Amino acid sequence: MSERAGRGRLTERAYAYVREGILDGSIPVGTLLVEEEIAAAIGSSRTPVRHALSQLLQEGLLQVGHRRQLTVRGFTPEHRAEILVLRQALEGVSVRRACELMSVEAIDQLHLNLRRQQRAASDGLEDDFIDLDEQFHLAIAAGAGLPLLERFLRQLREFVRVARLGTRRPAEVLVQVAAEHETILRAIEARDADAAFAALMHHLTHSAYEYSEPVPVPDVSQELEA
Repeated sequence: MSERAGRGRLTERAYAYVREGILDGSIPVGTLLVEEEIAAAIGSSRTPVRHALSQLLQEGLLQVGHRRQLTVRGFTPEHRAEILVLRQALEGVSVRRACELMSVEAIDQLHLNLRRQQRAASDGLEDDFIDLDEQFHLAIAAGAGLPLLERFLRQLREFVRVARLGTRRPAEVLVQVAAEHETILRAIEARDADAAFAALMHHLTHSAYEYSEPVPVPDVSQELEA
């Protein structure tokens, strides 16, 4: 292994370590990211960590805080409103195109995803459901043959996941969301672009996710522990 390849793999490891911690809430919003602590946690020098944090900053999961130190980005009501507008625009394009171009095989995969959502919802498996929810929306963009849009949407979905941290979604909420997904899927299967678009807009703006019960979140002033 060349030295450059080794550094690249360590950068990937540092990136995955921090990104996954942000998305699962183990590195909470507001956490100060200390290069030395992350390097010690993954067994690397500071340089790969610095590259990884720079990438996460560009992707919007981090922000420059006090004294130019990097912290995990929080999402204000204004940020949430902007995310919704962007999702409406991007997913509206993908669902209309999917009605035209999505293959029968890809639609079958969406049905499989939906059945798994329904099982996860009825069993109250929220983490599994959230993963399947993200896969559902991204699969529509993929099936529409829009790889760049899928990439942008994937980044927005990460923002959504962080913004929803600290909420509980009871089983009945998950069941309702799965039902909304089924309405979207049925319209795509019928190749009815207007119905699919209307179902998607209703889902994004009136989803039962918006009525999840808030729960306390960790102290955002803490520093990342190795």
